[in-house]
Amino acid sequence: MTKVITYIYESVALWGGTLNNGVKSGLAYLNANNSSGNRNANIGSQLSLLIIFLLCYYPGPCQNINSQNSAGRFFTESSMNYKQMKRYGNLYDQVYDYSNIESAHYNASKNKMHYTEVEMINKNPKYYLTNIQNQLQQGLFKTSDYKIFKKRCGNKTRIIYKLPYYPDRIVHHCIMQVIEPIWYKLLIRDTFSAIKGRGIHDGVYRVKKALNDINGTNYCLKFDIQKFYPSVDHDILKSIIRHKIKDDDLLGLLDEIIDSASGIPIGNYLSQYFGNIYLAYFDHWVKEEMHVHYYYRYCDDIVILSHNKYQLWYYFNCISDYLAKNLRLTIKSNYQIFPVDSRGIDFLGYKFYHDYILVRKSIKQNLKHKINLINKGIIIDNEIIRSIYASYNGWLKFANSYHLSKKYLQC
Repeated sequence: MTKVITYIYESVALWGGTLNNGVKSGLAYLNANNSSGNRNANIGSQLSLLIIFLLCYYPGPCQNINSQNSAGRFFTESSMNYKQMKRYGNLYDQVYDYSNIESAHYNASKNKMHYTEVEMINKNPKYYLTNIQNQLQQGLFKTSDYKIFKKRCGNKTRIIYKLPYYPDRIVHHCIMQVIEPIWYKLLIRDTFSAIKGRGIHDGVYRVKKALNDINGTNYCLKFDIQKFYPSVDHDILKSIIRHKIKDDDLLGLLDEIIDSASGIPIGNYLSQYFGNIYLAYFDHWVKEEMHVHYYYRYCDDIVILSHNKYQLWYYFNCISDYLAKNLRLTIKSNYQIFPVDSRGIDFLGYKFYHDYILVRKSIKQNLKHKINLINKGIIIDNEIIRSIYASYNGWLKFANSYHLSKKYLQC
């Protein structure tokens, strides 16, 4: 049925207006001034309204999601293949292997060598890392108490959960070093958060490439999920994890960490990975059942591009239902459907148009503010100054920002 709708939509006459207008019968000549009782019926207008109705309200793939909405049973018929994919066991021994713990400490301590806990461990690494190994091997590890505080992030205030570096952050790295390659295979190409080699600038490249198809990307649906991290359902998350992992010891450790706070706590090292895996099967559903060609996700920030805004409304209705019934998530009320060239796509720190890319306004303002602090002599540390210049050069080189760069970043 979906293919039939697409065929009708793409094949319907593009020129004409009313039935008795000869060559002028179709969509372009809508003759909107005809009254509702005028027998000179506007066939173009009638067909377009029918198509819009079908695109927006035909249930299509959405109908499948109503049948399974209990925790852990969120796969539609064609995505059941993922449920049957290989499950991995015999992983826990790798987690508490001493060389894995050493590597975890090394990776977790990057840019944190000044931390008191890092300095403590580095004075006697064998003692502390062996202690972590014993806790894991004997099943004695328990998540430490969180330090909870509020942090201003742009226009938002977030509640941050912070765990001690020792032993928690090291243990989290131990886990991810073993299971990240397993989860990586489950993620679609166009999701970019917390994935090696697929950060912000990889996403910029992918969106920019999509926009080369001007006719196919005239309109954008942009939305994010209401309080995504706090809203993650523990039972559903555990069920998703069990579709790839069958090691009981590792699952027990992951369950203990998941249940240590409500939702998945912002600031926890594992949270960014839990967030990705929570939406992984949803990504596949969008791409492979909804057949959405231009779909991009960074954490819970999602962009979909199309030639047709009515198709985007159809996608939006189906996606809203899927998220609510299968993942117990709600789309934030500030979702938007708009023409790309009139507003631009605010995504990944940039504003995308078909012909050019700008850096987000807030990034430009922060750049100006920091350069003014440097010029006034308020920031004088050479290492910090070099870091500021390098950071903003990194942002600007991916945008059409010649004049901004010349004014603020060329010494």
